[in-house]
Amino acid sequence: MTPRAPARPIPATASFVPIHALFPLLAAAIWGGMYVVSKWSFAELPPVTLGFARMTLGGLACWLLVRRTGRASYGSEDRGRFIRLGATVCGTIVTQFVGTDLATAAEGALLTTTTPAFVVLLAWLLLREVPTARTVGGTILAFGGVVVVVAGQTGLQELFAGETVWGSLLLLAAAAAWALVTVLGKPLVARYGALPAMTYGCLWSLPFFLPVLLWEVSRRPVPLPSAGGVFAILYLGLASTALAWYLWYKGLEGLPAGVVAVFFFAQPVVGGVLAWLFLGERLGAAFLLGGTVIASGILLAARE
Repeated sequence: MTPRAPARPIPATASFVPIHALFPLLAAAIWGGMYVVSKWSFAELPPVTLGFARMTLGGLACWLLVRRTGRASYGSEDRGRFIRLGATVCGTIVTQFVGTDLATAAEGALLTTTTPAFVVLLAWLLLREVPTARTVGGTILAFGGVVVVVAGQTGLQELFAGETVWGSLLLLAAAAAWALVTVLGKPLVARYGALPAMTYGCLWSLPFFLPVLLWEVSRRPVPLPSAGGVFAILYLGLASTALAWYLWYKGLEGLPAGVVAVFFFAQPVVGGVLAWLFLGERLGAAFLLGGTVIASGILLAARE
């Protein structure tokens, strides 16, 4: 009697969403809360000061976790890579926070979600990740959903208005910089893991903050934060940085950078829901339609 061949494992196909897709989705959900937190924080604390506090708290929290895992070092050959990553992280936070402070809500919601397009391009150029039709199609579809959401909630007529043009340009720069953080971090994630990679990226960003921070403090004194300001710093440092960045890099352990980037589009949906819950903002038919289109685009790209 001929022995039966061992059963083969079921191959991963486009009909299944990989488990690693949950990590960037959760990260985007946490970042969606920043739309609400920013309502409290930017009116009280200068943007660069808030960004520096965020990176300091998030980096130290992750450093303590890295020490507990016994992975509190990296090879000297990668020091330059981590320094470049830290400089890019600093550029991301400064342009994002200052741009958000200068721009309108519509600009903040729409322009920051151009990040996936930059990730797809940079991953192709720097990592040789050739984008597939699903990735490109999901990115375009999800971005179209963001346009529908923003148009329904705040309108698009204020985009690139004269008084906010610098904020718009800074937000575009922030989107490109975060894409570079994602692409530069991927090989470091592959070598050291998600937690060490994001920890050293945060810590190496701190020296690059100092010149801009000193300039800002000389022009705008920093008051003692209120209870709301302390909450904002804790949320941005522990949730939006330590936890969300770890989840984002965790997704890079098992997915191409271009696929991970598509989950960035979930942010305005989560932000809109939180604004409805905590700020009393209304959600109309455009939000529901746009949210459905965004979800469809994410699912299309995730089933890679």
